[in-house]
Amino acid sequence: MPKRVDHEQRRNAIIDALWRIAGTSGLEGLSLSQIATEAGVSKGLVQHYFRSKDEMLAHATGRLRERVGERIAHGLAGLPAARTSRAALRAFLAALLPTDDDSRTESLVANAFLIRALKDPAIADRFRDGNTQLRHAVVGLVSAAQAEGDLPADLDPARETDILLALVAGLGDALLLGQHTETSALAVLDHQLDRLAPG
Repeated sequence: MPKRVDHEQRRNAIIDALWRIAGTSGLEGLSLSQIATEAGVSKGLVQHYFRSKDEMLAHATGRLRERVGERIAHGLAGLPAARTSRAALRAFLAALLPTDDDSRTESLVANAFLIRALKDPAIADRFRDGNTQLRHAVVGLVSAAQAEGDLPADLDPARETDILLALVAGLGDALLLGQHTETSALAVLDHQLDRLAPG
């Protein structure tokens, strides 16, 4: 009986190879041959699953978005059932920080794609879409925390979201560079959330 091939698993293995290269060397000069070698498959097999490098990069950014979403969902799932919206906001933002090997790799890959997006309008559009979804989610959490009385009602949720996401982005870079530890980065995040609290 012929062996059944899991095509999604093969696609993901190729994307994982792309991620390993992007996380260490970036995306400039990346070739299908390089990806095939890293994945341990033929260039022809890579081209069977992805007709072009652009198609592969689009798939890779989609996977990146999925992985970040899974990390956020995992962080929220770790909260007690009676969680407050402020606790959910904190867990959501903390999940965006590169605090372990997987999230560090994701952050490095995201940075490589960001550099590519400066010259690639299609990837730039995907980044903007992802950032817009992320921003809407945080605005919703800030608004919910205001409704529960955990954050002052007179805060502008959109402005506070921009500040919080900028803070998390800066902390993420500092974590990658070793200027912060997970503990110190979370302490800065908590300090900012405490400053927003009423009273």
